[in-house]
Amino acid sequence: MRIRGPVDTIFQYAAQVEHWPRLLPHYRGVRVLSSDGAGRLVEMKARRGWIPIWWQARQIVQPRERRIRFTHVRGVPRGMEVEWRLDPGPAGDVAVAIVHNLDLRWPLIGPAVARWIIGPMFVEPTARRTLRHIKRIVENEARPPQPPPGRAPIGPSKT
Repeated sequence: MRIRGPVDTIFQYAAQVEHWPRLLPHYRGVRVLSSDGAGRLVEMKARRGWIPIWWQARQIVQPRERRIRFTHVRGVPRGMEVEWRLDPGPAGDVAVAIVHNLDLRWPLIGPAVARWIIGPMFVEPTARRTLRHIKRIVENEARPPQPPPGRAPIGPSKT
């Protein structure tokens, strides 16, 4: 997804997951369980429609590379690797991608469940919704306030 706004602002919204329940309507809760110099363990709760979803992940933030990595350690997507990638473009926009690699190690059915159920029905819609909301927040922040309908903007005239 392309987002118009400062890469540092987008990175902060993406990295500070503990604020997501306040900003993103599909997140029910995020709790930092532990933190050390290399990263932190977070518990995340969201909704996919009316279905509650839950997991714990190890988060590693890499500001210089503009990357945020998660390794899911508990919950159904245990073992999933997630990486947020932010690449600034020449026009002042940022290409933001969330890359998921889910390799369920369940005997016989793991790959099929990951590919046909968990990925397309839970992971992808949740990630898309997260990106859409962060895009809306960042782009609305960057926009100057608009006057109420029928009123001229305050400031010098451009005539």
